[in-house]
Amino acid sequence: MTYVFPFAAIVGQDEMKLALLIAAVDPGVGGVMVFGDRGTGKSTAVRAMPGVLPEMPVVKGCRYGCDPAANGARCAECHAREAAGEKLRSIKAVVPVVDLPLGATEDRVVGALDLERALTRGEKHFEPGILARAHRGFLYIDEVNLLEDHLVDLLLDVAASGVNLVEREGLSLRHPARFVLVGSGNPEEGDLRPQLLDRFGLAVEVKTPTEPKERIEVLRRRDAFDRDPAGFTAQWEAENRKVGHRITRARKALPSVELTEDALTLMTKLCLALGTDGLRGELPLARAARAAAALDGARKVTVAHLRRVAPLALRHRLRRNPLDDTSATTRVTRAVDEVLPPA
Repeated sequence: MTYVFPFAAIVGQDEMKLALLIAAVDPGVGGVMVFGDRGTGKSTAVRAMPGVLPEMPVVKGCRYGCDPAANGARCAECHAREAAGEKLRSIKAVVPVVDLPLGATEDRVVGALDLERALTRGEKHFEPGILARAHRGFLYIDEVNLLEDHLVDLLLDVAASGVNLVEREGLSLRHPARFVLVGSGNPEEGDLRPQLLDRFGLAVEVKTPTEPKERIEVLRRRDAFDRDPAGFTAQWEAENRKVGHRITRARKALPSVELTEDALTLMTKLCLALGTDGLRGELPLARAARAAAALDGARKVTVAHLRRVAPLALRHRLRRNPLDDTSATTRVTRAVDEVLPPA
């Protein structure tokens, strides 16, 4: 059995964990981009998400993990089974977190004709790819800034439509492919294409811990996990469950969280002060603030929530200012202090 480092055992990196929890509560926030130094727990945090995410209902036997309650958004195979009179059964499944390797071919990503079946049986059979496996879950791309351009274009199309359209080798089909896109990378290894960066609702900057106590605790926990993965995982199981219950409660509360007129006004003023392009700043900011409030069990979005999520939602949407060479995070923090009242 393969063990994954528990999400609740990750030391520090509160902003990254908050962004991932927000995306788990409201996938519509638009995904998470994590930039930072190597060895700071970026991949560890993302791959630990299945341990805290509540299981989801899926149609039994569906290769795409269709939602039993989403009649209009099911795959063609589920519709065909229903049309034939079959009653679709619902089962529980773990939310998928799927890695997209940098060297993956387009066939592996979108799916392709099963050549073995075609040659041996003479049948045209579609073999689903990575996008199908990630449906209703998380698609994780490590070193996303090094991803090949043609795969970036493909991801942009699917992320915008929520549908993977495959037309190749005599096949023509489509299937639902809605996922939370999570990317990580090191800025020193290249910039991310603006078109792809724009698709991420939240952006996180991860720094190497500088406090000796925090670094020691990281080493202690990692060493304990490496020596006894089963025992360490069991030790943190209760804490992981608490995180999972928090996500479940936040999802239920999310529709009733109030986004007041005052909060909307402050968000608009903040985006105007920063000069963000279009409305791509306000929308993720609003959704992130509401999800953060739901995670806190609050009934409405407060200034404190706006202060917490503003850097996440806005730091990657700033126009370059040749007269201001300060970092994006510093510019957002400065604007937050100028526009938002004290929490």
